[in-house]
Amino acid sequence: MIHRKHLLISLFVLLSGFVQAQTTRATPARPNVLFILSDDHSTPFLGCYGNPDLKTPHIDRLAREGVRFNQAFTAAPQCVPSRAALLTGRNVLAVDMLRFSSALPKENVTFLELMRKDGYFTGICGRPYHLDGSGTHDETKKVMAELGLITFPDRVDFLREGPDATVTSVVDEFIQKVPANKPFVLWANYSNPHRPFTDTALTPDTAKITIPNALPDTKSVRRDLAGHYGEIQKLDQNIGELWKMLEGRKLLDNTIIVFMGDNGAALLRGKGTLYRCGLNIPLLVRYPPKVKKGIVSDVLISGIDVAPTLLDLVGTKPNAEMEGKSFAQALQGQETELHPYIFAVRGPHASGLPRNSAVFDLSRTVFNKNYKLIYNPMWQIPYEPVDFHGSPWWKELQQQGKDGKLEPRFSQTVLFTPTRPMFELFDLRKDPDEFVNLAGNPAYKEVEDDLKKALHRWMIINRDVVPLPVAQ
Repeated sequence: MIHRKHLLISLFVLLSGFVQAQTTRATPARPNVLFILSDDHSTPFLGCYGNPDLKTPHIDRLAREGVRFNQAFTAAPQCVPSRAALLTGRNVLAVDMLRFSSALPKENVTFLELMRKDGYFTGICGRPYHLDGSGTHDETKKVMAELGLITFPDRVDFLREGPDATVTSVVDEFIQKVPANKPFVLWANYSNPHRPFTDTALTPDTAKITIPNALPDTKSVRRDLAGHYGEIQKLDQNIGELWKMLEGRKLLDNTIIVFMGDNGAALLRGKGTLYRCGLNIPLLVRYPPKVKKGIVSDVLISGIDVAPTLLDLVGTKPNAEMEGKSFAQALQGQETELHPYIFAVRGPHASGLPRNSAVFDLSRTVFNKNYKLIYNPMWQIPYEPVDFHGSPWWKELQQQGKDGKLEPRFSQTVLFTPTRPMFELFDLRKDPDEFVNLAGNPAYKEVEDDLKKALHRWMIINRDVVPLPVAQ
């Protein structure tokens, strides 16, 4: 009897340990991280940012249950350099990613790798992530393979590209592969709302949508914007499926969820430009243990701040090279100043020859909450929009501008002029849509000089090859 009693006690202890181990595997002590990027997505193009024509309840849920940032800006208005800055916490020039077809150099460490070294199971899925070369032709691919420049298969534990419709199932597959008692970090990429705009079933009535102040109100612009909205609403549907899966696996409360755009929308004065629409992106963060619900923050954030913030939240030490600052305090509603200035750069786009500014431009910008300076070293080249400069509706709009059929504030901007000003200066408090160029205005000379000096210094520190903005 005594022997049997001891045997039963031993079995009970073993079973208790097994149950405890299983529970520990299901809920690791450290939080998981899900970093979601939409493609070509500006503010205010979500319901939670006050857009009346967009129905995005699933993305809006993040804003209700977390923090919505109004003043988040990417480090470049293009996907490749912007994503490089997001992943490394460093500016585009510092990580040698100005050229669109570049592969991220191996020595530039990402937050995924730092978390991996610190015990996290890491992954990337969805739309091509762009950091092993993007849009490259056969000759470029040949050179990259020869020199061993494709590195991401070795940087993470799981790598699976695919269309938006498969993201939820691939995320689920990834979660099933996470080892017991290990937290995970996953970078999930969506193609929407990138052009072409094909989700016609979700496109709103073009006659009923409200045209933002930054865009001219024409039939062609309305059709194009409505198509953009259809892509965003399809994105929201896909994210709704992702939430259901995460809820089913009881992962929402122990997962830091970050949603943001990789760069601005491919609209007029958007993607490929350093105007607000090219850089100002939605940024939403949800994590119940450390993020207050329903906060709206106006903290000025750069794309380089995302990596150090995620590392801060999970307790992983950042690299000394990271320039970005953690905005974890803002997740509790504290208004803090991370940077006196924000910088962003424009470089080559795609892999074409430099026949227009859509393909090749070298503009730079520096700004704070009040003022913004744009430096156009290639001022002789006229504006051409990225991703739609060859479209019939853009040609139609150009003709309307030449014929004086648009409001003066549009026809007099760089949209339709044969050259651009070398410097553009905007008072963001009075002119948030950046139409009135104050460069050379004596009343703003001190402001202009201050921003030029700040940009001058930053370009020297980062060994920028573009001529410096302060004349010798």
